Amino acid sequence: MTSIEERFEFRNIRPEEADQAAQIEQICFPPNEACSEKMMKERVLTAPEFFLVAVDKETGKIAGFLNGLATDEEALRDEFFKDAGLHDPQGKNIMLLGLDVLPDYRRQGLATAIVSRYLERERKQGRKTIILTCLEGKVKMYEKMGFQNQGISGSSWGGEQWYEMSCVLN
Repeated sequence: MTSIEERFEFRNIRPEEADQAAQIEQICFPPNEACSEKMMKERVLTAPEFFLVAVDKETGKIAGFLNGLATDEEALRDEFFKDAGLHDPQGKNIMLLGLDVLPDYRRQGLATAIVSRYLERERKQGRKTIILTCLEGKVKMYEKMGFQNQGISGSSWGGEQWYEMSCVLN
């Protein structure tokens, strides 16, 4: 069996991959939660270094990705999903806005590989905390990845009840 490292290239997103990222987002999230194509392109232009894509070496296509924005704020609010202008490249915290893995690549450890690489990369950059929100069904998955459940989030993005999860980087 080939390892994750052998199958995938992990790197920042490239501007020409914004459309691909937007399409993957539409597959991975229901319409009320998914980032719009326009917003995804704005994030790619504003903060490409806060994306981490896993590219299938066989196809050259993105299999999954993680994206976020840096800020000094301490809680994830809905405006982060709508306004890439809130990004502060020097921010000590990262608000994760989406972890997307295409269905064909799920249950193979790819999400965990993307998250662990992202956390390590941002730890080396001197970031303090990584914050995300997730639905109740994903809390245990993120706990296994090193996040702590902070309880119900103030976010009501997509009309859902979210849990805020954080991972302190030392």
